[in-house]
Amino acid sequence: MVGQLPGRLSLILARLEVDYLRQLYYRSGERLCVRTVVTRVGAKSFTVRQELIQDGAVAIRAEVVMVAFDLGTDASRTLTDDERTFWTGYLVA
Repeated sequence: MVGQLPGRLSLILARLEVDYLRQLYYRSGERLCVRTVVTRVGAKSFTVRQELIQDGAVAIRAEVVMVAFDLGTDASRTLTDDERTFWTGYLVA
């Protein structure tokens, strides 16, 4: 996902909320599934949901708000059309 981003990456993590829904179990060699979707795209920010799945059930769910940021001016900025198109491609209802 990130390797395909248009232009220069300039995002900051503005909010992180994590719900631990059930216990995870360590099993040597087991690969866990992490499902990632975009749930909202705004003018300057977007929200990403990630779910860690084990045994077919969601164990951890995280909601992350990412804000487009101009490092030169130290302020948020509007998402470019290319960025908006990119993140909207991962948008789910």
